[in-house]
Amino acid sequence: MAIYSQRPTCIVPPDLLKRLILEGDSEVRVRALETLSLDISVRQARAEIAGRRDFDTRPLGSLVDAGGTPNRVIHDQAQATTGVGAVARGEGQPASKDSAVNEAYDGLGATYKFYWEACRRDSIDAAGMLMDGLVHYGTNYNNAMWDGDQMLFGDGDGLLFTRFTASLDVIGHELTHGVTQYELNLVYSSQAGALNESMSDVMGSLVKQYALKQTAPQADWLIGPDCVGPKLKPALRSMKAPGTANSYDNQPADMDGYVKTMEDHGGVHTNSGIPNHAFYLLAIKLGGNAWERAGRIWYETLRDPKLRPNSGFRSFASATVRQAGIIYGTSSAEVSAVREAWSAVKVL
Repeated sequence: MAIYSQRPTCIVPPDLLKRLILEGDSEVRVRALETLSLDISVRQARAEIAGRRDFDTRPLGSLVDAGGTPNRVIHDQAQATTGVGAVARGEGQPASKDSAVNEAYDGLGATYKFYWEACRRDSIDAAGMLMDGLVHYGTNYNNAMWDGDQMLFGDGDGLLFTRFTASLDVIGHELTHGVTQYELNLVYSSQAGALNESMSDVMGSLVKQYALKQTAPQADWLIGPDCVGPKLKPALRSMKAPGTANSYDNQPADMDGYVKTMEDHGGVHTNSGIPNHAFYLLAIKLGGNAWERAGRIWYETLRDPKLRPNSGFRSFASATVRQAGIIYGTSSAEVSAVREAWSAVKVL
C-alpha cells in the first residue's frame, strides 16, 4: 500500500493570486487575498488527515472491465466552507433550477464519459468511485479544487473569475488530479508537481475536445476560457502558446525558460507549460482526435510501472517514448513524433 500524499489542488495557482494582491487595484487585491486565505485553510485542514490514510496507487479496478455509468452527487454549500451541504441533485435525478448544480452534474458526467469511453477507466479510482461535487463553495470564491476526495466549486467574483462549474476543462483538470492520485501519485513539488499539473491540463483539455468532438487543429488549447473574468481574459493558461493566456501568464514553453522558485511548491503551475506544450506539439503532429493517439500515450504513461512519484521531466518523457513504442511499435511514426515534441521543448 502506498501512503496517501495528494495535496488539495486548485486550478488557480497561488503565485497568480499573490501577483494580483501585489499588482492589482484595491478591489482585485481584496478578492485575491480572500481566495488565497481560503485556499490555505483548506490545505491545512486536509493535511491533518492526509498522513492517516493509505491508498493503493495501482488499484485492482484498473485491471477489470466493469462500469460505464457514473455515480454523481451534487451538494449545495450555500457559501459554507465547512461540512457538506444538502444534496441538490443525485445520479439520475432531473435537472435543478440552479445552473451551477446542473453544470457540475454534467461536467462530472462528461469527464466520466471521456475516461470510460476513451481510456476504459471506471471513474476516478478505476473502480466506480462516487463523484461528489460541492457547488457555491464560499463567498465569491475564485477557485475550484480537488481536495483528495471531492470537487469544490467557487462561484467567482465576476471580476477575476465567473462560475467555475461553467468550464468543462477545469472540471476535467481537477478530477484528473484524482486519477493521478490513484495511479502514479506524482509528488506535488518541482518537476513531479509540474507533471501532475500538466497531466490535469492535458486530460482536462481532452475532456472538452471529446465532448465538443473537436480535432486537435480545431481545439483552442486554452485552459479556463469559460470561467475567467474580465481581468484575466482570454484564459488561465495556453497549451498552444504558454505565457500568452493573459497579462499575468508567465509559463515557459521550453526548458530555456524553466523557472526555479520556492513559490507554488517549486513552480508547479508555471513550469507545467513545458510538458503542456510538448503534448500540444505531439497532438498537432499526429493530427485527428488528440485523445486517440497522443492522449492514449499520455494516459498509459501515467500508469507506467517504471515511473515513480518523484519522476521528473526527462523520466516522464522517456516513458512516453517507451509507451508509444509498446502501443504502436518502436519504429512507428508515433514514437518519432513523441521524440520530436520533447526535443522541441528541450527536455530530450
